[in-house]
Amino acid sequence: MKCFIGIDLGSTTTKAVMMDTNGEILGRGITNSRSNYDTASQVSKQEAVISARLELCHRALSAIPEMKELADDMLDALERNFRLELFLNQLDDLQQTCLHNGADLRHADIGEMLAQALNETFERMKSELSKLFAPGVERKSDFFRDLAGSVYMTQAEAVAEEIGVPFDVLINIYDKSIIETENRPPAEDLVATFLRALDRVMGEHDDLPIEPQAIRELVHTTMDIELEETYVVGTGYGRVRLPFPKEHIRSEILCHGLGAHLMYPKTRTVLDIGGQDTKGIQIDDKGIVVNFQMNDRCAAGCGRYLGYIADEMNIGLHELGPIAMKATKNIRINSTCTVFAGAELRDRLAMGEKRADILAGLHRAIVLRAISIISRSGGVTSEFTFTGGVAKNEAAVKELRKLIKENYGDVTINIDPDSIYTGALGAAEFARRAVAA
Repeated sequence: MKCFIGIDLGSTTTKAVMMDTNGEILGRGITNSRSNYDTASQVSKQEAVISARLELCHRALSAIPEMKELADDMLDALERNFRLELFLNQLDDLQQTCLHNGADLRHADIGEMLAQALNETFERMKSELSKLFAPGVERKSDFFRDLAGSVYMTQAEAVAEEIGVPFDVLINIYDKSIIETENRPPAEDLVATFLRALDRVMGEHDDLPIEPQAIRELVHTTMDIELEETYVVGTGYGRVRLPFPKEHIRSEILCHGLGAHLMYPKTRTVLDIGGQDTKGIQIDDKGIVVNFQMNDRCAAGCGRYLGYIADEMNIGLHELGPIAMKATKNIRINSTCTVFAGAELRDRLAMGEKRADILAGLHRAIVLRAISIISRSGGVTSEFTFTGGVAKNEAAVKELRKLIKENYGDVTINIDPDSIYTGALGAAEFARRAVAA
């Protein structure tokens, strides 16, 4: 099967979209944009391949009349168990890396206890983290670093006290090891991992309407389908680091414009708030960019700014929006500069302002800056589409809807659940068109 892949290498996350010859999306993948951009590209592409394999399995199961009603549940169970297999493999890798780095520290006085503490910490982590892949459990993040990091801190602190190993030593080992683990390209045999996951699923279902062996053979057949990388196009903040020739690179502006058009054909104005920049884009009825504006050289008012605020408040980035939604009054924030934001934040808290009110003010300041960029690009015309990671932030969306209505009246605002993949989607379509032409 010929496939076309778009990779959007952002400053905080790297996304990939895999498309077939008809322009239908087969799979999507996302990962952290590590310091090693080549690895981030490989991981996001592998995630898109995994997603495509699951989609093909879903199509095959849905085509069997007896399985049509069960296809969604079966695929959900297959993906959960597959993700668990991958996660445990990566956790084992992290454990071995920590043990290796712990031995290199040569703490002669605690060497044996250090290894014992690390092994005990990881045993507890495996037990705790495996629960996150149970049916119906929502994970706050799908990124390995996020899931492993929070639980490691809690378990390592308890184990350090029990065994008598300095907690800071365990933290230092982890900080070094997580970087090494994340920057290693994935090495799992995906087909073998899928089949192990399938065995888990089949063990959980003893009331299937067709023979389990028939389902196993169907999944085997699906796994044997070759997904040929016919053409790959790269875009994004780190596109110059992608291992592609120049003719396989497209600008973020072009890819976001085309991607938004594919999602919503009536779109004429696109706002993308990414990790490093904010873009206001005007497109025509074919998704071709006719005008655009970007923020200036700093990252004020972008995703990185929100990340900085989350760090200052010692909370997760995903918690900012829900907290801001609890605001009870409007607070005007004077600066969206990351250099001064910390100081203003601390001053506001010292004055007795509530955290929710401050965060709501910060979100409004970010969106006001974005509206200014849109205005310079030509304003809002016809349908408006909001893309980028910040489009998942409910507080930012709330302020955007309010300000758009205040400035432009009742305008159709499109926010796709997969809006973070807009740039990668546009890149995949450019890849498809490159071959079709």
